[in-house]
Formats: sequence, C-alpha cells, structure tokens
Amino acid sequence: MPESPADLIIDTPFDSALSERYLVYALSTITARSLPDVRDGLKPVHRRLLWAMRLLKLDPASAYKKCARVVGDVIGKYHPHGDQSVYDAMVRLAQDFALRYPLVDGQGNFGNIDGDNAAAYRYTEARLTGIAQALMAGLDEGTVDFKPTYNGEEEEPEVMPGLFPNLLANGSSGIAVGMATSIPPHNVAELIDAAIHLVENPGAEDSALMDFVHGPDFPTGGVLVDGPGSIAQAYATGRGSFRLRAKIETVREKGGGWHLLVHEIPYGVQKGKLIEAIAGLIGDKKLPILADVRDESAETLRVVLEPRSRTVDPELLLESLYRMSELEVRFPLNLNVLDKHRTPGVMSLKQALTAWLAHQIEVMVRRATVRIGKIDDRLELLEGFLVAFLNLDRVIEIIRTEDEPKPVMVAEFGLSDRQAEAVLDMRLRRLRRLEEMEIRKERDGLVKEREGLAGLIVADASGRLKQRNKLKRDLGGVKDKFGDARRTAIEEVVSGGAKVLDWSAMIEKEPITVMLSQRGWVRAMKGHVALAEVAEQKWREGDGPRFAFHAQTTDKLLLLGENGRAYTLGGDRLPGGRGFGEPVRLTIDLPAEVEIVAFAVVRVGMKLLVASSDGRGFVTNGEAVMAETRKGKQLVNLRPGAKVAVLRVVPDGADAVVVVGENRKMLVFPLAELPEMGRGSGVQLQRYRDGGLSDAVAVKMGEGLSWPQGGGSGRVRTEGDLSAWRAVRGAGGRMAPIGFPRNGKFEG
Repeated sequence: MPESPADLIIDTPFDSALSERYLVYALSTITARSLPDVRDGLKPVHRRLLWAMRLLKLDPASAYKKCARVVGDVIGKYHPHGDQSVYDAMVRLAQDFALRYPLVDGQGNFGNIDGDNAAAYRYTEARLTGIAQALMAGLDEGTVDFKPTYNGEEEEPEVMPGLFPNLLANGSSGIAVGMATSIPPHNVAELIDAAIHLVENPGAEDSALMDFVHGPDFPTGGVLVDGPGSIAQAYATGRGSFRLRAKIETVREKGGGWHLLVHEIPYGVQKGKLIEAIAGLIGDKKLPILADVRDESAETLRVVLEPRSRTVDPELLLESLYRMSELEVRFPLNLNVLDKHRTPGVMSLKQALTAWLAHQIEVMVRRATVRIGKIDDRLELLEGFLVAFLNLDRVIEIIRTEDEPKPVMVAEFGLSDRQAEAVLDMRLRRLRRLEEMEIRKERDGLVKEREGLAGLIVADASGRLKQRNKLKRDLGGVKDKFGDARRTAIEEVVSGGAKVLDWSAMIEKEPITVMLSQRGWVRAMKGHVALAEVAEQKWREGDGPRFAFHAQTTDKLLLLGENGRAYTLGGDRLPGGRGFGEPVRLTIDLPAEVEIVAFAVVRVGMKLLVASSDGRGFVTNGEAVMAETRKGKQLVNLRPGAKVAVLRVVPDGADAVVVVGENRKMLVFPLAELPEMGRGSGVQLQRYRDGGLSDAVAVKMGEGLSWPQGGGSGRVRTEGDLSAWRAVRGAGGRMAPIGFPRNGKFEG
C-alpha cells in the first residue's frame, strides 16, 4: 500500500481521461445492453432471463413460478442491474401484443394493449414457451461457448443455439450511445422459406428474398400500405420505414347511415391513448366531421367511429383520421445488430439471414463433433463389454482369484484402463445372453450414427452438401411446428393517388373579425363586427388597433415581418375576443424587435405584390407565402439595411404598378415587368437619390388611382389619367399629384 493517498493520483490530461472512460461506457452500452445479437436476436438481459428460467426448470410442461423468483435469480447471479428493468424486459417477452412469438408464458396481469402496466412481480407467475425452449435447444450438447458470470461464481451461455430466427421473427429495438436499432417482427414461415432459398442459392440477390418475405408481420395486425419497391429498398439497405395503418371497415346501417369500425390498430400504439387523442380532436373541433368515438372492445378489439352526418364522405374521414391520429404510423427499420465478433453494424435482410444460417451451421458442426466424441467413448466401453462376454468364464476366474484383477485383464485381453474398469463395475444381472445381443445392437446403431455425423464435419464439398440438406430438413421442421398465417395485410396505397383533401371541411366555418393591436396582441371576435367600431373595443392601456379585417374560421392568415419572413395562422386557432387576446409572438417565432408589416387573409391562387424599403420587389402567390411551422418561411431576401415595406393583394385585372417614394415622387409601369417568384429579393421598382420606398400598389390603368382625403371627411380623390407618371420600371418618377397624402401612403 502507498504511504500516502496522494501517491494514487495519476497525472493525466482531463480530456483524455474523460474520453477513455466515456468510450468504455459507450462500448459497454452497445455490446452488453442495447443491441441484439444477429445469431439469436437477444440482448443480454433477455438471454439471462431465459437461461435463469431454464435452470429453474420452468419448461412448458411444468408449473408456473413467481416472477419475483426469476427476477431475483437474474439480478443476483447474472444481471446486476435494477429489478424493475429486468422485470419490464420479462413482461415484454410475455406480451402477445408486443412479441409476434412470445418467449415467456405469463399467468396474471402482464399489461394490455390499452397501455396498462403489468402487476408487480410478486403477483405474477411465468414459465417458458415452446418457442423459447426451441431457441435454447442444444445448450447441453456443446453447441455454444459459456462465459463466467459477473462475479465468476457461475457460467452463462454467450449465445443461444436453437434453430429459431428470433431476431427477425420477434424484432428488437434499443438505443445505445451514438447508435440505435429498430427491427420489426416478421412471419416465421416467410423467414424460413427465405432461409431455405438462401441455403439452396447462397448467391441470391436481396430482391429474390422479397418473393418470400413480403414485409413485417406485426402481432397486432394492421395494414402495410407501402409499395413493394420501397419495402425491397428498405430490406436491401437495412434502413427505411414502413407505413402501417389500422384495419378499418366501413359498416353500412339501415336507413343510409354508416360508421367506421376499427378491428386492428398499428403496432406499438396504445388503444387507450389513441381513443383519448381522437376524442381530443372532437372536443377541440379539429375534426368536426367526426361526432363520436366508442370503445366496444372485449376479447377482440372493436372501436366505433361515428361521423357527424351520413353525408360525410367516408374517404375524407378516413384520410383525415390517418393524418391527424395514430391510426397511421411509420415504423422505422434500422437493422443494426452485433455480429459474431460483437461488432455493431447495419445489415441487409440477406446479410442477417446469412449470418444466422452460418451460426446454425457452426452449431450443427459443434453438436456433431461433441456427439461423435460421446459415441467414441461409448463404443470403447461396448467393445470392452463384448470382449468380456466372449471370455466370460475367464473374466470371472480372474476376478475370483486375482487380488488386482484389472492389470491382469488389461494384459490378457488388451483392454484399456476405462474398459477394464467398466467390466469390473458391471452388475451380475447383466451377465446374460440377452444383454450381449443388446450391446451388439447398440454398437451397430452408434457406428451407423457416427458415420452420418462424420459426414457433417468434413470440410469439403460433400460435407457442405450434407450440412445444407440437414439444415433444410431442420428448417422445414421449425416451419411445420411454429409457422402460422400472416396477420398484417399488405395493400399498397400510392402517395398522392388519393383525392386532394379539402381541409376546410375539418373546421366549422364561422364568421370572425380578426384584430391585431399595435403591440402585437391578436384576437378574433365572433361574427363580422363593423370595422369602424374596432377602435371602440377593449384594449390594453397604451395599446390600440393596427390591423382589423373580416374573415372565416376556415381562412388562413398571413403575417409578414419586416425581416422578410412569412408566417401562417389558422383562423380557427386565434384566441377569442372577450379579453385582450394573446401576444401573436407566443404562436409564431417572430423576434420581438421585428415589426409586423402586413396581416391579412391569404388564399390559394391569389397574387401578392411585395416590396422592400430599398425599392425592390416582385409578385408572389398565396401558395408561396403559406408556412407549415411556427418558424415561418423566408419570403424576401433583403439587402443590408433594407426592410420589407409593402405587401398588397393584386386585384383581378390589374395591369400596372404604382410606386411612390419617401421623396413623394411617383412612378407607374406595367405589371408584366415584375417577375413572379416564390422567394427572392426581386427587381428594382424605383430608384432614389435619398430615402427609400414609401408605398406600392397594383391597379387597373384604365381606372386610374384613388386615395382617401384627410381630415376624416371620408371623401376619396381619383386621378384618372396616370400617363404623366408612366415610365420604365426602375426610373425615378415625378412628383405625386396635388392632394396626395403627405405620409406617402395610398390608403391615407
């Protein structure tokens, strides 16, 4: 021991010490917790659970034992982690809605598809299933290596040897450090057919396996709506995703009514949360064409969806439910597994099956080698017994007369030490003629068995052929025993092939008056309030109206910031008009220092004129300004120092653009000279020696230009002839007409 604790201090850079320790942790997480082994499809915790249950003799024919006993053995002997995590893993192995082929037969409350948790492990009982037994078949036959447990007191198998394609049949999911895995379950009959095809044709392409493996087969059924091309691509690369929908039937009622009946829901979706989410859509009026959702499930799943009226289009309701709820989900495929060298990597379907088949060939050879060794040991003893029977009288005489009969027998009959010891240990009752015949029969049977096994371990073409033939026979037996019908249907739905949904039908159409204050508080009053009365509404102290207009709850509203970003708000999502409303910046990511330039109704097909303070602009459309997220989208690319100054609707029939600068000079040019863009900085509308753009508007040249007169008189002045200000785009213009507003705005 060191004289001082300071002698134990290691002087090393902190970053290297930290990286080394984190690397050890990361490798431990990857190889010993989160990723399954390609050979048996199990993570260490699952493998240790099955091994502990096997040692407890919890085979399918035995009685159940408390799960607490199993969990205690696992964490005490093999897996020194939390008991709850071990029990959760055990529960999943017993859930027929989580695993396609459960490995644990549970008795008691092991949870349900509603999302309810399992009972505590002191209340539940379990034993192994036949599939788990098949997965562990051969553990006593020297087929796999064993390793010491964490404390070195016992041993556990490194991998399970059984001939069951557990990795793909039951799937797996896990998150490690810097990588993850997500493997859906499959139909074991399809996997076996694909494996047999690979045994017969080792060079088969990935696409050839698609003739056998049609896609995932989830325990909860559902409908896979991807096309064969995308499915094949996912399996060829080991990465992708699958669109999975609920199985829904349209039930016609007497009198012309109908309802939707859900028989199966997507894998991994909890029925209780799904129904709660759909009920929330109804309560929030996000899906007004749906009236009610009822759970009528008993032993089988049955969820009823009632439409608002019989006139609702069933396809519209179905498509809206698929998009707005978990009746359609995407299940990811990330075939990231550990190979036989414990190295993580993403495999294709063919690579995973090939690695599993190679493991089964290795198990077959090791089993045959160990069996041949046992047969040789037994044949040695049988030969000794036969020598004893052929010389029975002399053997008895030696035993009766000699003090040390074994050396005499070895010298006289040429027996080995083991043979002589076995003859001396033989019981007198076996010294009969019938026993000799049975020994000869056993010897002949073992010799024949040894010849067959010897052919399996020969490393030549004939040996490989015998291995493949035996493997095909064994695989056929697994298919006959465990194969079943596919549960998940495959019905391709071409993206974009369905009719375009009218999403306004999802919202109850009501008139509203939208108001946005100077400080950015937004609200919507029911009905169309006279705009002249907006200023008389209740406002926060020091605040007042800035934008006010009539709209419908089905409308989309465009908000444009001076930084050139466009945001979209739904008319049905605005706060009510009883109070002051809410800050619009809580709904969209608009910086506090950015002023709002425009707020108006935007519709598909409408044209908009956009201009910046440096006199540049362009024409855009309603589709281009609509944003899907609260972050909005960049509509105008601004030059340094410039801001968005104008956004106006281009009226039908407009053929000219009128621009006025801060210098009160006005310019008129043809609308056709402006490009239509989805995003950009535009072209120069008007040039200035000093100042910038004040306002711009699109007009019909023949109707002239009108603007309100000041003083609150309500009178409007019109300049009918604009030819005096007409010039090419980008010119400086001339002074505005007499009486034009001093603020340089066309709307006063």
